[in-house]
Amino acid sequence: MAEAEAVHRPITVAIVAVVAGLSGVVDVITGILLMFEGSNPEVADALGGSGGVLWASIGSILLGVVVLALSFGIWLGRWVARMIVTVLQALSLIQSLFLAVAYLGNPVGEWASVLVSAIVLILLWTRPASAFFRPSEVTSR
Repeated sequence: MAEAEAVHRPITVAIVAVVAGLSGVVDVITGILLMFEGSNPEVADALGGSGGVLWASIGSILLGVVVLALSFGIWLGRWVARMIVTVLQALSLIQSLFLAVAYLGNPVGEWASVLVSAIVLILLWTRPASAFFRPSEVTSR
């Protein structure tokens, strides 16, 4: 009797799932904090007014929630989650870089988000992670 080959989750994938979850949390928190900075004239001017602050904060919150939800797909080895997280982490990285440079106050949260997003992107595409996410071959009938 042939045993099914067990696929074990590499430590890099476990790290990515946890770090992706943390990245989502950081994006949500910084989006909420940014929302309260709409009345700060420096922040509002840097982001094109209070409407720009609101949209930047909503964008950060939405990205964070989606990445947090997809981190569970990463944990389970879903290749679709890997692709979506890759795109969203790249968007999060770009947005966080923009906000860190444009936000003249204390952009510690945005720089932390940049760092976490970069780590997630690097670890998500290591060789062991690629082997784990390889979709199972489907035999045609």
